[in-house]
Amino acid sequence: MLLRLALAIKDKKLESRIVDKLDAISDIQLKKFGRNNGVWQSLVRSCADIFLISEASIPKPIESGLSVLNNLPEKPVTIVLHPNDSSEDHAQLLAAGADTVLYSGISITSLIEAIETILESRRQFNLMDRYDRKGRLKPKISDFVSDSQQMQIFMEEVQQVVNSSATLLILGETGVGKEHLAKAIHAEGSRSNGPFIAVNTAALPEQLLETELFGHEQGAFTGAIRARRGAFELAHNGTIFLDEIGDIPLHLQTKLLRVLQDYEFVPIGGEEPIWVDVRVIAATNKDLEKEIELGRFRRDLFYRISVVSLTIPPLCRRREDIPGLIRNFISYFRKKIGREVIGISEEAVQLMSRYDWPGNVRELMNVIERAMLLCRTDTIKPDDLPESIFNPEGNQHNQLSIENQIFNIASWENKTLPQVTAEVISNVERIYIEMILKKVNGRVGQAAKVANIHPRGLYNKMRQLGIKKEDFKN
Repeated sequence: MLLRLALAIKDKKLESRIVDKLDAISDIQLKKFGRNNGVWQSLVRSCADIFLISEASIPKPIESGLSVLNNLPEKPVTIVLHPNDSSEDHAQLLAAGADTVLYSGISITSLIEAIETILESRRQFNLMDRYDRKGRLKPKISDFVSDSQQMQIFMEEVQQVVNSSATLLILGETGVGKEHLAKAIHAEGSRSNGPFIAVNTAALPEQLLETELFGHEQGAFTGAIRARRGAFELAHNGTIFLDEIGDIPLHLQTKLLRVLQDYEFVPIGGEEPIWVDVRVIAATNKDLEKEIELGRFRRDLFYRISVVSLTIPPLCRRREDIPGLIRNFISYFRKKIGREVIGISEEAVQLMSRYDWPGNVRELMNVIERAMLLCRTDTIKPDDLPESIFNPEGNQHNQLSIENQIFNIASWENKTLPQVTAEVISNVERIYIEMILKKVNGRVGQAAKVANIHPRGLYNKMRQLGIKKEDFKN
């Protein structure tokens, strides 16, 4: 992320020379504070990573001010410039809480070199601070290794964009692993040493989302007693993941488009633009082209975020992956929840392979974890599975699954009749076209004859619905 450096230096000539040198260093935001009785409060509210202050510019007692700075949540570094080259004076300031004390009379070259060393140490601190002591399970592209031909073709597309900085749009149903894929692309790409910042745009109230994305300055609105970094600033030199981007309000879409075009933004209440170097990965389970037609999503923003679009196939279209995923999750949860469950019966695997998994991989994970917790032996059996899966009336279940794909009744409450009608028709068209393509092994011309429409019209429908003929070829 960008490092914020707050300066409070009495000697204006020295301050000017320091600023001139530091301006040449990238990834630094400088903010200057003059000498006044409220300088401590201004520093505290600046949300800075490093404080560079001259001892003469700070109201006494300096010890109490240093104590306040050291207790800030950002864990800032405090550098004090002292007019005396006295080891005794320096020791007193270090004991009071200063991280570094430098003699202000040293050459400007030596002073800048010392500051640059501290800046690099801070960058390394930020890098290490992103991982917990136990080490997190880092997502990997190999997590998506699959026996499904459809998934293998998809992963070949992913491999082609991993090392680029192109904006990505990841599409797919709920639970297919869109955020996990975004993390894997970041972890194995050229920005892996930078931060990965995820923002769920649907989970935040509209009035807080702008602050979450772009940050704010002190006093920008009632209650803004301190400055706050936004997600774009935190993601500098890394990746920002915008989940559920289809739910972002229209007025924020305009500001987001500006950031994606110029990689500059102005925090709420700010005056100076901040430039950032980030890769943007967005995700949604909505049909954005339909949202554009309904006036809820900007067309120019859609073109900007969909430089490359990746659609993760749902689990029901790659059933051959289910047994392997089951084994992987049993191994994972055995360590996580401490249950000595070592396997699963073949009958249970067959039942789970026939289930349609509307919640996709996330639902499969939850079912495995539940089964391991309830399992009385070292092997998961059909009785350990939920009733929705352990259901002998397979035909009835399949019929319900198809109805669920067509009628998402839970989402109708806040939609108009034309919107619901368009959604149902789109779902019916998708199921019908996929059924015909499967029957003719992906031959679009032959499928068009069966459907009694022109091949060009079928191609257009497939493009709108995100259906690829390659997925249905044997």
